[in-house]
Amino acid sequence: MFLKPFRVVGACVMLGSLLATSTSWAVDDTETADLLIKLLKAGRSVVSQNQALINDASKGDKGFTPAVMVAKTMQTYKAKTNIDLTRLPNTHQSRLLLELLEAEKQVIEDFQPVINKEGIGFKGVLPAVFARLVGAKFYKQTGIQMKLTSSDYRFPGNKPDAFERQVLKLFADPRYPKGKDYTKVTMLGSKPVLRVMSPEYAGASCLKCHGTPKGDRDITGGRKEGWKEGDLGGAISVVLPAK
Repeated sequence: MFLKPFRVVGACVMLGSLLATSTSWAVDDTETADLLIKLLKAGRSVVSQNQALINDASKGDKGFTPAVMVAKTMQTYKAKTNIDLTRLPNTHQSRLLLELLEAEKQVIEDFQPVINKEGIGFKGVLPAVFARLVGAKFYKQTGIQMKLTSSDYRFPGNKPDAFERQVLKLFADPRYPKGKDYTKVTMLGSKPVLRVMSPEYAGASCLKCHGTPKGDRDITGGRKEGWKEGDLGGAISVVLPAK
C-alpha cells in the first residue's frame, strides 16, 4: 500500500535532481560556448583585416605567420572579453579555449605556402574558409561542433540541419531581439547536448562576396546573395555534448 506513493516521491526527487544538474550544466557550458564563439570570431576578424596583404600578388613572404596571427587574435579577443589567453587558470574551459586557438594557428600554418605565393592575387584564404577549417580541426580534437551555417549556404557542410533551420527562421523574425544568441538543451540522436546559435549579420567586408547585384559572380566564382549591410547572414552553430 505504501510502496506506490514512496516510488512516486522518489521519482520526483530524482527528476528534480536531474533537472537541477541539467540547469547547472547548461549555464556552465553556455558560457563556454559563448567564449568559444567570440574566439572564433576574433581569429576570423584577423584574417579579414589581413585580406589585402594575403592577396598581394607582388609579395612573397607576407609576414602573416601563425605566431603573428595568434598574437593578433589574442589581442582582439582580450579587447572583446577582457580575457588574457596567456593567463588562464587550469580548467576545462581554459583548455578548450587554448585548443581552439591552436586550431586557428594550425590552419594559418597549413595555408603558409599559399599565402606566401608570389604572383597570385586571390588565394581562397577567406574568413569563412578559415572558420570552417578551424571548426573541423577543433571537432576532431574535442568532439565539439563549431559550424557556420546559413539559409544561403554555399559549402555543403554548412547546410543547416532541422534545428538550425528553425533557429535561423527565428533570427530572421523582426520581433526577435537582434544579436541575441539562442540556447537550448536538447537531444542529438540519443545523446543530450547543449546547442547554441549566435546570429551573424552582414558587415561591409562581407558584401564584396555576398552583396549586390544579386546573382553576379564574386571573386570566388560564387553567386552573390544580394545582402545589404546589417542583413542576417547566418549563424555560428555550436553543439556541446554533455560532460
